[in-house]
Amino acid sequence: MKTMLKFLAAGLLALPLIAGAADAQKIGNVDTSRWRGFNLLEKFTLRGNAPFKEDDFKWIAELGFNFVRLPMDYRCYTEAGDWLKFKEPVLKEIDQAIEFGEKHGIHVCLNLHRAPGFCINPPAEATDLWKDDAALEAFVAHWVMFAKRYRHVPPERLSFNLLNEPTRNTRESYLKVNSRTIEAIQWADPRRLIVVDGNNVGSDAISEFLKYSNVIQATRGYHPGTVSHYKANWVGGSDKWPEPTWSPAKNQTLVNYLKPWVDLSAKGGTVFVGEWGCFNKTPHPVALAWMKAWLEQWKQARFGWALWNFRGSFGILDSGRADVQYEDWHGHKLDREMLKLLQEYQRD
Repeated sequence: MKTMLKFLAAGLLALPLIAGAADAQKIGNVDTSRWRGFNLLEKFTLRGNAPFKEDDFKWIAELGFNFVRLPMDYRCYTEAGDWLKFKEPVLKEIDQAIEFGEKHGIHVCLNLHRAPGFCINPPAEATDLWKDDAALEAFVAHWVMFAKRYRHVPPERLSFNLLNEPTRNTRESYLKVNSRTIEAIQWADPRRLIVVDGNNVGSDAISEFLKYSNVIQATRGYHPGTVSHYKANWVGGSDKWPEPTWSPAKNQTLVNYLKPWVDLSAKGGTVFVGEWGCFNKTPHPVALAWMKAWLEQWKQARFGWALWNFRGSFGILDSGRADVQYEDWHGHKLDREMLKLLQEYQRD
C-alpha cells in the first residue's frame, strides 16, 4: 500500500487517469467515431439541382450506415445575381432531407461545396472569399441563415460543414474566414456541431480550432491521388499515370498522411473523414485493397467517414466500373464486394 501511494503521489500510475480522460471523438452527445456513410449529390452543382431522394436515406439505413453529407452549391438556393436572396422552395428541399434523416435514423451534415467567393472546382467565383469582405459577409450570412432555420434540430441529427476543401489562401485568411463563421453560428445556435475542413484541400490539421467547443475538423481519404483519381477526367494528366497497384508495403504512406490528424486527436481534437473513395478507372482489386488499408487506419484512430459517393463513380451503386460483376438491386447496379468491405467497418 505504501508503494502504491508513492507511485500515485509521483504521478506514475497514469492508467486510471487516461481511462477517465475525455474521448476526443465524443462531442456533445454525439460519438462521431460511429459516423459511417456517404455523400449525396443532388445539390452538388447548379446544373444538377434536384430534391434529395428518400430512397437513398432508407437504403443507407437498411444497409447499416448512419450518416450522409450533402455537398451543396449555394447557387441552388439563391437567386441568380443576388447571393443574399434565398429561394424558399429550394430551402424546403433541404428541410426535407433533414426530415428524411430523422425518419431513417441518419445524421445529416450540410456542406457548402461551392460558397460565395470559393469553390475548389471550376468555374472560379467572381470574388475571392479569402480577400473580399463582401464575400465573407455573404458566406457568414448563409450559415447564420441555416443556423437560425435549424435551431430546433438537435445536434445529434444535424451538423454544418462550412466549406469543402479550402485552398488557394493563406493560413491567416483561412483562420479569419472559419473563425468568423464559427463564432457567428455559435451566436445563433451554440449547440450546433460545426465541421471545418483542413486547409490545403483537407490535408492540414489546424490546432487553433481546439479553443472552440462543438467544432470537428475534417480530413480526406484520397491519398495517394494516383490511386484514388487514376484517369479521372477532371485531373489533368491522370490518363498518363501508370496503372496503380497496392500492397501492404505501401500502407506507411497512409500512416504518414494521417499522422497530423492522429496528433490533433491526441490533443483533444475531434476528427472526421468527410470524403474518400476511388474513381472507377482504378482496377477493382486495387481499389478494394487500398480502401481496406484506409479503413484499418481510421478504425485504429477511431475516425468516422463518408464515402464519395453513394450512387456514382466512387460509390457502391451505379459506379460504372468495367471490371465488376454487378448485382441488380432496387433497379440499380450494386457493387456487393465494396459494400461488404464497408460493412466490415461499420462499427469500431
